[in-house]
Amino acid sequence: MKNSERNRLLLDSNLRIIFMVTLMAVMGVASITPVFPKITQELGVPAHSIGLLIITFTLPGVFLTPILGVLADRFGRKRVLVPSLFLFGIAGGLCSLTRDFTVLLVLRFFQGVGAAALGSINITLIGDIFQGNQRAAAMGYNASVLSIAVASYPFFGGLLATAGWNYPFLLPLLAVPIAIVVLLKLRNPEPKQKQLLGPYLKSAINSFKTRRAILYFTTSMIVFIILYGSYLTYTPIILARNFSAKPFQIGLVLSVMSVVTALVSLQAGWLARRYGENCLLIASFPFYAASLLLVPFAPSILKVAAALLLFGVGQGINMPALQTLLTGLAPIEYRAAFMSMNGMVLRIGQTLGPLIMGGVYVISGINSTFFAGALLAMAMFFVLLPVIGKQKAR
Repeated sequence: MKNSERNRLLLDSNLRIIFMVTLMAVMGVASITPVFPKITQELGVPAHSIGLLIITFTLPGVFLTPILGVLADRFGRKRVLVPSLFLFGIAGGLCSLTRDFTVLLVLRFFQGVGAAALGSINITLIGDIFQGNQRAAAMGYNASVLSIAVASYPFFGGLLATAGWNYPFLLPLLAVPIAIVVLLKLRNPEPKQKQLLGPYLKSAINSFKTRRAILYFTTSMIVFIILYGSYLTYTPIILARNFSAKPFQIGLVLSVMSVVTALVSLQAGWLARRYGENCLLIASFPFYAASLLLVPFAPSILKVAAALLLFGVGQGINMPALQTLLTGLAPIEYRAAFMSMNGMVLRIGQTLGPLIMGGVYVISGINSTFFAGALLAMAMFFVLLPVIGKQKAR
């Protein structure tokens, strides 16, 4: 895209509203993890139970995301997105008022219900509103916003936590004014659903069952197994064990990946036009593998950060390419259901990652969790390679 086209896209009010939704979609976990130690102290929660704050939040998405996608196709994106934002914001804000861990978990569950649709409908909207190179560029910008948020929220959450453990839970209240903006200002095409529910579901399910869709869904799951299993779970342990890194240092090193992802994602439109989304998708996995192979052998914190630069490059070219390919597979009439299915697959990957790598850790040690992640990445590389041949054959 030319600079003038890029500037017009960034000034598009619809895209800016989608960015706001994206900021909410990744807030639910990243903003509160720095306060976990304080919660265990203030509420008398055992350390092994603190993970329930994540599980109760993510679990509703596994079951509700596909249902909400169907509703967004049948009744419109806004009719699902606006109530979801209100529920996310209000339930999240109420978390700041309780001093009972059980009540906190209940509120987190309802906040998770509100969050279930956010991460798929924002991508669906980009697919609805933009086409061609604009769509690829918009996906890249959105991935960049997401990465900056993931890098920033732990800092803001930790900063608010200096005033009290409950203050980071005030951040979701920002979703309330965003819901109003979506309702009044978002200009998006809504699907004109003419099919009855039965034929619609049959068409949607058929779209999930194509070879290309199954391949991309599998790719999404593998990426999140690697991300949440090898990278997010065991990189902090490596840093603490090998270099006695403090939480602030760990957060700073992990943010390197997100910042690089954001910078690379900004070039998604240009990269897609030059190489094509399938080539970018395939190219991302050697970056993942190289990063994961280097981390266990890094002799210093700076070398770990350097290895994570490669992971950030892989993530920066993978996310926009994969999301663009997925949105292009389904027409607007059942695109929300299609992307919601991908959202469910991502949640499954988030859940399986720590479980799989935890098993690897028990069997053969912490370094093997990185080797297993690298092996998965290269396996996915070889599975995807035939896609390039088909693309060139056309």
